[in-house]
Amino acid sequence: MPDVIVVGAGHNGLVTAAMLAKRGLSVTVLEEKDTLGGACKTEYPFRSAPKLGVSTGAYLLGLMPPELLRELELDLPLKRRDPHYFLPTMDRRYLLFGSDERELERQFREFFSEADWLANQAMNAELSALREDVAPAWLLPPLSIEETAEKYIRPALRHAFVRLCRGSAREYLDRFGFKSDFVKAMYAVTDAFSGLDGGYDTPGTGMNLLVHNMCRLPGSGGTWMIVGGGMGTVTQQIARVARKYGAELRTGAKVASVRVDNGVAKGVVLENGEELSAKVVVSNGDPFRTLRLLSTSAVPSDYRAQVESMAAPGTTMKVNLCLKGLPRFTCLPEDRGQFGPTIHLLPQEDDVLGALARGYAETKAGRLSEFPSIEWYVHTTVDPSLRDEEGHHNSALFVEWVPHTLTGTTWEKEEARYVQHLLSICDQFAPGTSDLVQEYFALTPPKIERHFGITHGHIHHVDNKRGFNDRLPYETPVQGLYFCSAGCHPAGSVIGAAGHNAANVVLQALGR
Repeated sequence: MPDVIVVGAGHNGLVTAAMLAKRGLSVTVLEEKDTLGGACKTEYPFRSAPKLGVSTGAYLLGLMPPELLRELELDLPLKRRDPHYFLPTMDRRYLLFGSDERELERQFREFFSEADWLANQAMNAELSALREDVAPAWLLPPLSIEETAEKYIRPALRHAFVRLCRGSAREYLDRFGFKSDFVKAMYAVTDAFSGLDGGYDTPGTGMNLLVHNMCRLPGSGGTWMIVGGGMGTVTQQIARVARKYGAELRTGAKVASVRVDNGVAKGVVLENGEELSAKVVVSNGDPFRTLRLLSTSAVPSDYRAQVESMAAPGTTMKVNLCLKGLPRFTCLPEDRGQFGPTIHLLPQEDDVLGALARGYAETKAGRLSEFPSIEWYVHTTVDPSLRDEEGHHNSALFVEWVPHTLTGTTWEKEEARYVQHLLSICDQFAPGTSDLVQEYFALTPPKIERHFGITHGHIHHVDNKRGFNDRLPYETPVQGLYFCSAGCHPAGSVIGAAGHNAANVVLQALGR
């Protein structure tokens, strides 16, 4: 009988397994899919280009603490994107954010304004200081936002920290005096809206903005990084560490229920009827799926209601592309490294923030936006190891926002048309892009739910509007049953801190 059963082999479950095995516990990981990694994997989904790899779920690594990398003895092949952001327009203006500060300043002054440059510098300086202060709190059980401010944040920034965590993207960005709504929209989309059911004025979007600026990876310069071989490299390496210390990792092992006897978790029952016993069960599944593994009588009704209140619809669509060649942007025809970064496609209206507000309102009404915000990636320009012999490029459109459920129609009826519509938006910035697409593999929210096993297709399990102790607790009312998923502190994304923290809670409970 193992000491610990971990349900689900996403990155947090693998981190928990590796840490517990390293401390001498016998650990069995049960994964329902045929491959490890959850939504952090490299796949080969294109029938016409079967050797072209793509990170189908998580695209980038940014938020994994370097302390966790050291603890797990991970040596990931990280590749810095420099430049890391590209904001194109349909005319001659653009911003190409990279380590060349003088060039970025020139672009800001030429295409936008002196005020935007100064605002950009002030905001990023503050976020850098907050990143440094908040970092230790990510690898410990959470306090409240106010308690976190008092314990970890330098006095001069405590008020700003609390306002950011509880406030909206608009409130935070407006503090710095940006003149250009395009620059504000870019920061809102990539940091405040990513994976979130919330708009520009939604309280808590500031928390998501903070989360997405917690990049501390070695050599990152505060930016998100590409992992050589795709995001599957991350989970494969963590799995290697877990196995090194004796953990058993089983695939094709779907858990049907968690056995609870007199309020104590005793093990699990697999779909094939096999029963496994353990002292502790740790679930890497999202909280809503995990509750379905428990009988109604196993947990108090108020706890079940508390967890269910955290549910939110998935609002993200991922369109993975096989490209025959690279696009050519009207605003920047020559190659200056603009294909490797996150490419931000925003509505080109003067009132871009108003256009985004309409897009979110349409999503909440169950309609598809005519011009959603899009993050566009072409990672094979930075990591050519994923290209096939024919030289295809992988690419992806990360679309915010879309409805989980459409009003008056279905995703089955609308998906193909909407993918072509999204590509027509790409054509407006880089004419001819549609003609470069050989094949696509789209993941709407319902498909994310089926493909990765995440309730509602919500890529963060629980909205990152919730932070610190407002997220899912690691402990449950069932003795011996714990959570380690992205729904826990500190946030959804490929971080691993939830797996780390849950492992420490288990070790303490077992007196280890």
